[in-house]
Amino acid sequence: MPSSVPTQSPRKGHQRAGSLVLVNTGDGKGKTTSALGTALRSVSIGWRVCVIQFMKSGRWKVGEEKVGRELGMEWWALGDGFTWESKDIPETQAKALAAWTAARDKITCGDYQLVVLDEITYPITYGWLDEANVLEVIRERPPHVNVILTGRNASSGHWIRRGQECDRRRTVSAVVPPRHQGRALQGAEHVVELNRHR
Repeated sequence: MPSSVPTQSPRKGHQRAGSLVLVNTGDGKGKTTSALGTALRSVSIGWRVCVIQFMKSGRWKVGEEKVGRELGMEWWALGDGFTWESKDIPETQAKALAAWTAARDKITCGDYQLVVLDEITYPITYGWLDEANVLEVIRERPPHVNVILTGRNASSGHWIRRGQECDRRRTVSAVVPPRHQGRALQGAEHVVELNRHR
């Protein structure tokens, strides 16, 4: 038997936080999937969950939204789709701002134990949302409200370098792509992703 196989229970942390901030970032696939897995676990223990999508449009018909709603999650797909497909960037920006207004209200009202801010890092990176304001709302949230943020480029901002400004109870997960089928099949006509059917 290899000596690296654990035979004793790991030491538990000193204190459980009242709530957490999780940041799923990086260039790899699975950031939203991870957040929704946590949302699923949260619903299973009776938590109220709200998912707000900053880039995905209500025009997209995706399985996770259908199942999430059936399980009782509140779900808002408030984005305008990919910016490179936008026919009106100011309108796309306005939708992101409206999504943040909704998200801020959901976080501060205290009605939810978990609020997922899916792909919020993009409008922050584009300069459409005030990062300092987002951090302040998260920092000042009710003590029982957990928040998950997803999207690329969080590592270049305050989320990792200055975590005390966001929340001392945050966890940052970097999702990296050692291999991705899209790159392996660059010559192929189609790459099917199960979570993205329009």
